[in-house]
Amino acid sequence: MLLAIDIGNSSTKFGIFDGESLLHKFSIQTKRDYTSDELLFDRLKVHEKDFIQVDIDTCVVASVVPELNDVISEVCNGLFKIAPRYVDATWDFGFNIDYEPPSAAGADRLVNCFAAASKYGTPVVACSFGTATTIDVVSDENFYVGGIIAPGIATSAKALQLATSKLPGVSIEAPENVIGRSTVESIQSGIVNGHIAMVEGLLKRIDSKGKVVATGGFARMIAKQTTAIDVVDENLTLEGLKLLAIRDGVQRLASTH
Repeated sequence: MLLAIDIGNSSTKFGIFDGESLLHKFSIQTKRDYTSDELLFDRLKVHEKDFIQVDIDTCVVASVVPELNDVISEVCNGLFKIAPRYVDATWDFGFNIDYEPPSAAGADRLVNCFAAASKYGTPVVACSFGTATTIDVVSDENFYVGGIIAPGIATSAKALQLATSKLPGVSIEAPENVIGRSTVESIQSGIVNGHIAMVEGLLKRIDSKGKVVATGGFARMIAKQTTAIDVVDENLTLEGLKLLAIRDGVQRLASTH
């Protein structure tokens, strides 16, 4: 079985695949000071009625938190006696990376683009709504041509709270009206509707003819408020890691013959 791990700035997502099927997924909060012992007791076993250690033989990781890479490696070696493989720009994604330098393109962004291109064809736009909002493009000529990075919704809301004396922290949800009738509603409108307007404007400026695919914690909420997003794929990154593992395995097998 395959263990796919997406280490993000706010949360770390795990997916366990048996062939093409996603058997189980879960996420935990990302903590940069995690120790391997803490992770071993933090749900790295499938939970049904009891914790069950599954037979993992492959692990592929997309990480934007390098401080945790060694910890994940220790955990995988301790639990499954395997060494995880970390995705970077040297992997074969099936497209050319037109980004300077290629190594600066985040693993999560490349995996999302690979998954979106594999599942929905090219050209394609992959949007991720998490700690940061990223919008990345694969052209119809099969080039990853780069993208856009902006503060995510929760990040923007937190920054507003920290930078002001009187504005409170608010829950991230779309208000009923664009014009807020209280301070909380006004902030929610500015944060959520402002973010949606930003995304719509950026997608219009990109002017791609391909599908716009959204993933990340806020993807579904945003997609409900705009027609600019064609499809929400909550498992895009995990699916991309699975597809990369399959592709890499096939290529390794071919290279031995």
